[in-house]
Amino acid sequence: MLLIQHPAGGYKKIFETCGELNEPIPAIVVGVIPEWLSGSLLRLGPGLFEVGAEPFYHLFDGQALMHKFDLKNGHVTYYRKFVKTDAYVRAMTEKRVVITEFGTAAYPDPCKNIFSRFFTYFKGIEVTDNCLVNVYPVGEDFYACTETNYITKVDPDTLETLKKVDLCDYLSVNGVTAHPHIESDGTVYNLGNCFGKNMSLAYNIVKIPPTQKDKSDPIAKSKVLVQIPSSERFKPSYVHSFGMTENYFVFVETPIKINLLKFLTAWSIWGTNYMDCFESNETMGTWFHLAMKDPAKYIEHKFRTSAFNLFHHINSYEDDGFIVVDLCTWKGHEFVYNYLYLANLRENWEEVKKAAMRAPQPEVRRYVLPIDVHREKQGKNLISLPYTTATAVMRSDGTIWLEPEVLFSGPRQAFEFPQINYSKFSGKNYSYAYGLGLNHFIPDRICKLNVKTKETWVWQEPDSYPSEPIFVQTPDSVEEDDGVLLSIVVNPGADQRPGYLLILNARDLTEIARAEVEVIIPVTFHGMYKP
Repeated sequence: MLLIQHPAGGYKKIFETCGELNEPIPAIVVGVIPEWLSGSLLRLGPGLFEVGAEPFYHLFDGQALMHKFDLKNGHVTYYRKFVKTDAYVRAMTEKRVVITEFGTAAYPDPCKNIFSRFFTYFKGIEVTDNCLVNVYPVGEDFYACTETNYITKVDPDTLETLKKVDLCDYLSVNGVTAHPHIESDGTVYNLGNCFGKNMSLAYNIVKIPPTQKDKSDPIAKSKVLVQIPSSERFKPSYVHSFGMTENYFVFVETPIKINLLKFLTAWSIWGTNYMDCFESNETMGTWFHLAMKDPAKYIEHKFRTSAFNLFHHINSYEDDGFIVVDLCTWKGHEFVYNYLYLANLRENWEEVKKAAMRAPQPEVRRYVLPIDVHREKQGKNLISLPYTTATAVMRSDGTIWLEPEVLFSGPRQAFEFPQINYSKFSGKNYSYAYGLGLNHFIPDRICKLNVKTKETWVWQEPDSYPSEPIFVQTPDSVEEDDGVLLSIVVNPGADQRPGYLLILNARDLTEIARAEVEVIIPVTFHGMYKP
């Protein structure tokens, strides 16, 4: 893989504030867009990186901006609007940071006197609704989300903000991930932590049913399916995504912990934010948990392995009594988010590289979990799948120690923001993953990985910064990789039209077309294609 350097520092531009658009703007198409490709690419990310003189400090703090590329009859338009969350509207009104974000603390209103400030503290924590991470369908509706208990209903056509929904009104969860699993009938599964019995902690897997016959809101009918115990009573692990096969849920409990006591007390202390409440458990390693889907039931096997950070599951599937789990990991127990402060990402290239040298190293790994471990002998590898070198060994204390097979590894080169042919191969034996290549945390290429042969393909261009590639299947296709990838790319140094929608052939990552616009597009995290 050719390593591109970024001495010009053009990547700094994807972390800069931009304005909304009043109306969709036409894009100039280079190449020919497949005529079957008719729909919208919806994406979310931060778009406002400061309020007045007050900066946001972390990558996950900027106010949510929703982007849309519309494709129709070979023509393309681009549109973007800020999501009118409470966090955004109040910041705009008061011209300051009003609600504490992930890595930026909100301070009490300096205009208030000491008494009203004092009473503000006893109203409890105001949790952010800044939904900058992802957007997904629930029934006939679309919700933008972050990882708190608030999700925001949006109109995918006009990008208008419709309604703030508090999941706590319907479910016993403190928050849910921004990476639900969605079945073909529209059923949504998600995972969040909660206070379980006698104040001890647990993780709940929740289920939201598909569109209701009576057109009522499916969220009102959501329920907790199964509870997974926490390795530590007062310290849940940070969870960003989870795995789902046809019959099982896979939850990976990492050593990145949220210190709840700190979280609950810290808010009465000035200047504390979410990042301040994370800590690493340096001794627990990483725990894998399994739960059955139907009937919903926790499986008591104790799977253990060495410490890693995990944000994105790629895919999981069952094969002959085993569960194969493919993950984008970062080695060790130091929290990767410590390296994602905007000050770090806006440094000059040599400094960016130095910081990434100290950070946890990325690796794509395959773990294999035996479903049935009752009769097995200690000290023997329990995995008998012929195609993997991953192992699982029963130890004398009854725990099962897992060692992975490495699917991709390059120094400071991450295969991240993974996507697959989800509609056909989620939870099934599959061959291909697509991802965003991070070069010392800077996104500079699109990758494809054959998880069976480890063959890789790469698309990259100098000084160009792509986003998570989203796979769209060719209608009536048979092959797993018969389709296109959609990614938003920014080339800040371009003389004209620095932002574009890139359309690649998913087979070999060759370019099919691009649709260029006259604006820079800041970083986006996740999104979806809506046909």
